[in-house]
Order: sequence, then C-alpha cells, then structure tokens
Amino acid sequence: MSQVPQIKIPATYMRGGTSKGVFFNLTDLPEAAQVPGSVRDSVLLRVIGSPDPYGKQIDGMGGATSSTSKTVILSKSTQPNHDVDYLFGQVSIDKAFVDWSGNCGNLSCAVGAFAITNGLVDADKIPENGIATVRIWQANIKKTIIAQIPITNGEVQETGDFVLDGVTFPAAEVQVEFLDPADGEGSMFPTGNLIDDLDVPGIGTLSVTMINAGIPTIFVNAEAIGYKGTELQDDINNDAAALEMFETIRAHGAIKMGLITDLEEAKTRQHTPKIAFVAPPMNYTASSGKTVNADDVDLLVRALSMGKLHHAMMGTAAVAIATAAAIPGTLVNLAAGGGERNSVRFGHPSGTLKVGAEAEIANGEWTATKAIMSRSARVLMEGWVRIPGDSF
Repeated sequence: MSQVPQIKIPATYMRGGTSKGVFFNLTDLPEAAQVPGSVRDSVLLRVIGSPDPYGKQIDGMGGATSSTSKTVILSKSTQPNHDVDYLFGQVSIDKAFVDWSGNCGNLSCAVGAFAITNGLVDADKIPENGIATVRIWQANIKKTIIAQIPITNGEVQETGDFVLDGVTFPAAEVQVEFLDPADGEGSMFPTGNLIDDLDVPGIGTLSVTMINAGIPTIFVNAEAIGYKGTELQDDINNDAAALEMFETIRAHGAIKMGLITDLEEAKTRQHTPKIAFVAPPMNYTASSGKTVNADDVDLLVRALSMGKLHHAMMGTAAVAIATAAAIPGTLVNLAAGGGERNSVRFGHPSGTLKVGAEAEIANGEWTATKAIMSRSARVLMEGWVRIPGDSF
C-alpha cells in the first residue's frame, strides 16, 4: 500500500460577516499554486474537502454550505494606492471546481485584519489606537474596497459589542466601503432596462431586475413564484422542485445578462449570478426565533447562493440590494415603497441588515458610486492546514 506524506501550508481560518473561509498569504502556497491554474484549484479543493459526493466536506475545512466553502488568497498589492490584493475562490461542495467569477462581500471585511496581522500593510499606516484604513484591490472583479479596521494597542481589535444578525456572538464593528461596485465591465443593467420580461421554459414569463452591482444578481417578486418573502432555509432547501426552479431561472437570467452563452455553462458558474426574491415588509419569525416586525424593515429579501437559500445574506448581494433600492423603478425599489433613497434595511432569514448605497445617472446610464455596510470579523484558528502530498 502506497503512503504519501502530508504537506503543511500556513493558513488562517477566519469568520468574515456571516461566512467562514480559509485565508492564505500567496507566498505561503506551494510554488506551483502561486499562479492561477489547475494546481491551485486542486490544492484549494483538497483543503476544503471537495468534491464530496456526500455533501458534508468531512475530510476538509469546508462546512458543507456555500457560506463555509470559501478560500481567500492575499498578497501585497501590485496596484497603485492599494495595500493588499484580494482573490476569492468559491469552492464547489460536490463538484471538482473552484469558481473565480465573483467576490465574497462577507469575507471582504476579514481581509483588512488578515493583511495587517500578516504584514501586508505598511506599519506606518497602522495607528497605536484608532482606525486603520486598508485599501483592498478585489482581483476577481477589479474593484476597490476600503475597510476600516479598529486597532487597540497596535493590534487588530476583534472583540466588541457590535451585533450582526446571522452571527451568534458580538464582535468589533468593521465598516466596509465598496467603490464603484458594479461587477466587472459593461453596464450596471446589462439589458439597459430596470425591469425585463424573462421567459423561462416550464415556468413562464417573469418580471425581473438584473443588475451588476456587488455581484451579478437577478431579482424576482416573491409573489410571482409562489412565495411571501418570509421563508427560512428549510422552506426552500428541502424542496427539490423549488431548487430546480430557482436554478432554471438563474441559468436563463445568466444568458440574458450575457454572463454565459448556453445553459450548460451555468453548471460550472455556480457563484454568479445570484438569484433573489423580494417582497414588501411583513412580520415574520427569523431563524433565531426573534420577531422581525414589518415596521423594522423597508422590504424582505431572500437570496440563493450555490444552489441553496442563504441563511442570512451574502455581502455582495447586499450591495446589489442596496444599489437596486436606490434606483427608482427596480423591483427592489418598488418592494421598498418606491422613491429615492440612499440606504435600505431589509429582512433576511436571520434578521435584518442596513446597507447604504449611492447611484447616479451618467451619460444616460445608471452607475453606482459606492455602497457601505458594517460587518465583523474574527480569527478562529491559525497555523497550518495539511493536505496529502499527491493532491496536486
């Protein structure tokens, strides 16, 4: 019987917002994995424990959900006026691929802390006490993120009393600002319309808002697909027919957004676009058992990630929600009551979240200038992650 020793790779396991992921300094990866390609993907797949036909990721660091099957690679920035380059890889749970097509907004709030702790930010930019401003280059979508990291006695402050719905314990507040958050190149509304009719075989014609902000996202009215907007994970994720319906809508929307050319491509592009459904405010009980009152929110939103309803809200989707809410006439804006606004508080399965956004018309097209939200982050474990030496 052959025996291959394991190799050790320095790594940090971090929570960022309502997600968790394995963080690497680029130069700590095996040399062949320091460049994009199959070797890098193989290393990250083995670290996380994918592909796993059981869907549990028992033999890896993944947590068998889209929120916990994530990897981050960081390096000192090669971009002018930036501190750190941030590359995000969404690892498929049951298939052998890593999706590099978008950002993770939740883990974005952990990037600044990792960068400071691991010497990727110049020491003269870090106060003894106060706030360190870390300028992050998001390499997947080529955008700037600014993170405000609290510093106490020269070190990143992680504990505090900031409460984030979807996270059990309080922590230090980290403000994250996404500049020009439209995802990638081209128009923020790829069809040029705030609302489109999307023909979906077997389902019908749906009114949708398709937007590239934070992450490409397809919004549909909850009522149009038989929902109220108060649903929790079990209401969707235990219904195979519902999941198939959402994936079908997502795939056809991706084609109309110009992200893919045929339906087969959607199978290997699970991270983007996202699909979400919206509804006007109403009372509901969050997954924690607390009551969310209609008066506490502007609208309700439920979003799917990697084929399953998210337990809270993806950070990048929150940017899309806030941006769409700021633009009169989108489905999101109409669900929130219409009119102009520069912030929105929405209800999600775990509670509520407030996000600010600014949008303006330039040369006849809507553009987003920035989106701002508060999250929190914490190191859970640091040291080495081990993988068999023949993993790549």
